[in-house]
Amino acid sequence: MEVLRQPLEERRVTISRARFSVEYPSSFMLVASMNPCPCGYYNHPEKECVCGPGVVQKYLNKISGPLLDRIDIHVEVVPVAFNELSSERLSEPSINIRERVIRAREIQEKRFGGKDGIYSNAQMSSKQVREICTINEAGQNLLKTAMQRLNLSARAYDRILKVSRTIADLAASDDIRIEHLAEAIQYRSLDRENWAG
Repeated sequence: MEVLRQPLEERRVTISRARFSVEYPSSFMLVASMNPCPCGYYNHPEKECVCGPGVVQKYLNKISGPLLDRIDIHVEVVPVAFNELSSERLSEPSINIRERVIRAREIQEKRFGGKDGIYSNAQMSSKQVREICTINEAGQNLLKTAMQRLNLSARAYDRILKVSRTIADLAASDDIRIEHLAEAIQYRSLDRENWAG
């Protein structure tokens, strides 16, 4: 897993041998999943986790902090109860979600129109994040508190701002509002202190 760090960060793979070095472009979207613990029931609403003390943390430590920093969104998925699956509740149609995503991509296309090789918020450099992802004082206070409480790195800070900019784009908002920032912070579940006991 650790070999993914360079391609995720730099969007290229460098292969070095004794007599030569070759670089290949490597722009991709990483989607991964894992159990919350070896038995699979940590934080389960109905079943008891049978893992011993420290086992969950040891299991989660298989993925290093530097690799987690390079993953924009971490989401804990809890089981869905049968009555929720079988209910007739209304949800947003996929076509509406698709249209919102297309509009957000168009906003980003316009934003990065003159910048070579950048097509979306995820590809922004740290300097561009500072220029494009401006937040008001309330947002700065929220992010400062999250950084301190969750012990986040500078890389995680940039990721939160990129995700919040994307959430704002999906809402067709010119500004990153505090609710966009709060939602982006919620998507850093594996950064949360004591998440695993």
